[in-house]
Amino acid sequence: MATEVRTRFAPSPTGYMHIGNLRTALYEYLIAKSNNGKFILRIEDTDQKRYVEGAVEVIYKSLRLAGIRHDEGPDIGGEYGPYVQSQRKGLYLDYAKKLIDNGSAYYCFCSQERLTQLKDSYEAEGKVFRYDRHCMNISREEAEKKVAEGQPYVIRQKMPDTGTTSFDDAVYGTLTVDNSVLDDQILIKSDGLPTYNFANVVDDHLMEITHVVRGNEYLSSTPKYNLLYQAFGWEIPTYIHLPLIMKSPTEKLSKRAGDPSFEDLISSGYLVEAVVNYIALLGWSPGNTDEEIFTLKELEKIFSLEGLSKSPAIFDINKLNWLNGEYIRKLTPEEFYQAAYPYLKKAVKNENIDIKKVSRLLQARTEILSTIPENTDFFDTLPEYDTSLYVHKKMKTTEEIALESLKQAEKALEDINEWNEQKIHEVLFSLVEKSGIKNSQMLWPVRTAVSGKAVTPGGAIEIADILGKEETLRRINVGIEKLSSK
Repeated sequence: MATEVRTRFAPSPTGYMHIGNLRTALYEYLIAKSNNGKFILRIEDTDQKRYVEGAVEVIYKSLRLAGIRHDEGPDIGGEYGPYVQSQRKGLYLDYAKKLIDNGSAYYCFCSQERLTQLKDSYEAEGKVFRYDRHCMNISREEAEKKVAEGQPYVIRQKMPDTGTTSFDDAVYGTLTVDNSVLDDQILIKSDGLPTYNFANVVDDHLMEITHVVRGNEYLSSTPKYNLLYQAFGWEIPTYIHLPLIMKSPTEKLSKRAGDPSFEDLISSGYLVEAVVNYIALLGWSPGNTDEEIFTLKELEKIFSLEGLSKSPAIFDINKLNWLNGEYIRKLTPEEFYQAAYPYLKKAVKNENIDIKKVSRLLQARTEILSTIPENTDFFDTLPEYDTSLYVHKKMKTTEEIALESLKQAEKALEDINEWNEQKIHEVLFSLVEKSGIKNSQMLWPVRTAVSGKAVTPGGAIEIADILGKEETLRRINVGIEKLSSK
């Protein structure tokens, strides 16, 4: 086994990168990089029924987007290739035959009909199905004669039926199972291709993988893996089984249930860096710090197996929203504008609106980019609104106060020759002082009139500046008419 730390991400090309997949890839990557090791990408496509056209490109795109760069893989090669399982299919049968030679595996010629009947009989008795070893005692000569005659067969692993098998896991510690519950699993299917469990072990050994990260649903399969390693006389890698990612204490995160994939989150307006940071925290903590914001480069330095948790991780969308907002505020104004631009253009089509100014209003008030259109569409078109919007207990405004403030504001703003924030500010605050009212009793009605909304990115003065003199006065006049007709 290599002394260098070598990890691998081995996804099946089934069409998308769900959050659990990306977390596995990220942890594999971080384990390698924090130990100056190598991170390998391997495509496990032996289950052709589940293969989705274009899915390999989705894997490449998602890893590239997340900043997770592999050192070896199908697209860049390496000395342990090929890195696509279907391109390695010729070698698995030879390894299975080595296990037959040392008594750790055997040919099985049972028909599907017989296996179905056997399974049905087990279920009828309320038992868990296990193959009954009908073919285990067929002599080697007879078995090879059947193979030569073209009879369909599979190759099964011969499990010990007494004693126990133990294995160590970096997260769950030492686990032990009774060998009597282990089924003689199939290693080579009737189509000549290896099963997932067998190909994994062979490939991990040949690629000198030192650390295997996977979901804890594979804990029950690990004794079978270990018995294969022992049968070959190979060194067993370090296992890291991860707890599930849940959307609540009782519900799993699931694409089928409509939960987002990595790409879904990015297309919904989350920043890649924020999503990667958040996923790193789903089952891992950095230890003696309350810090939660880490770049990928920082994670590469501080990640350790000791920080992994046994407890299921809860995918909290509110926490992700908060973290994404923190990342948005770390952007320079220009970086934010570039990120926000596609969303701004969806909502603000009026070319008289300076969307760079709108962008500056938004950065401190945005958590998810996809909320930008609904928060800025009023710049394009004043929405329909009810005059009750002018009434605000905290702002101490009534419809009567709002009407009087708008009438005064309209007259005063008409006299501005050089339209900008400073002049608008001077005029409105001068009115407040003359009228002896509170700031809010002038600014809330003006903001309501120019936006038609209860919540806006920016206040009355900033919005008026962006709208321009003519449109601001037109909207204030609309407000006066609405209030006057009451």
